[in-house]
Amino acid sequence: MKKLNPLLAALAVFVCTSAMAQADDLTFTLKNGTKSVLTRFYTSPVGVNEWEDDVFGEQVLEPGESIDITIADGRTVCRYDMRFEFEEGSGLDTTEDRQDLCKLGSYTIHE
Repeated sequence: MKKLNPLLAALAVFVCTSAMAQADDLTFTLKNGTKSVLTRFYTSPVGVNEWEDDVFGEQVLEPGESIDITIADGRTVCRYDMRFEFEEGSGLDTTEDRQDLCKLGSYTIHE
């Protein structure tokens, strides 16, 4: 049986670590800068034709509030489409935007 070359072993660990680092969770702060309750927030990687699950679940984001958002989908992409839906009767239309979430530290939705 051959011995494992220490240099090759170190290289294998480096490659595995680098691959895991590319799939890190995307984290940013979302702030509701409107006067209405933000009831649903969806994200989907650019090029995916369907919205993924509502990030909020049962939660909502009140006017002026902030929430830390983590997208832990295991993908190595940075550009995401985002969809914001407000409470019924607010007078605000559903809003969509596209951002590079790897570079985004915070995002404020405005009226």
